[in-house]
Amino acid sequence: MTRVEVARVTKVPAAEAPPASGECPPSGLRLTADDGDAAMGLRVVGLHLENCGTRAHRLDGYPLLELLGEDLAPVEGVRIVHGSGGISTGTGFDEPARPLVLEPGESALSGLMWRNTTGSGTAVDVPHVRVRAERGADPVTVTPHLDLGTTGRLAVRAWTRAPK
Repeated sequence: MTRVEVARVTKVPAAEAPPASGECPPSGLRLTADDGDAAMGLRVVGLHLENCGTRAHRLDGYPLLELLGEDLAPVEGVRIVHGSGGISTGTGFDEPARPLVLEPGESALSGLMWRNTTGSGTAVDVPHVRVRAERGADPVTVTPHLDLGTTGRLAVRAWTRAPK
């Protein structure tokens, strides 16, 4: 007999939940976050955007982010920086934003990067991130559980075309 234990359940508003695998939302854009990678205090979570619709989508810049607490209220005191913001080098986060068009079936990547370091002050944990692929896009709330420590910074990478 195999036993499974659920360690954590995080709820998001149904209208903002990432779509089920294989399901394409009415917008034609499927946005998801991966499980992330952590090493020596450096954390990175990938954002994946797939054009699963029937028309092209134009992207120019960075995903729009809203950091939310456990109660889905905005988290204050964290600066979102475009590029690496000095958090780490050699990560690809400092590639400049370039306009791109996602044709049906194409994908784009972005990412979130931070350090879980603590100094003076209170550590900040952000369980939810509301993401919009572009201004005016429907939001998707992902649950990467950002353990930002006391750094007060979160880096976001510009959208780039995903390799085929």
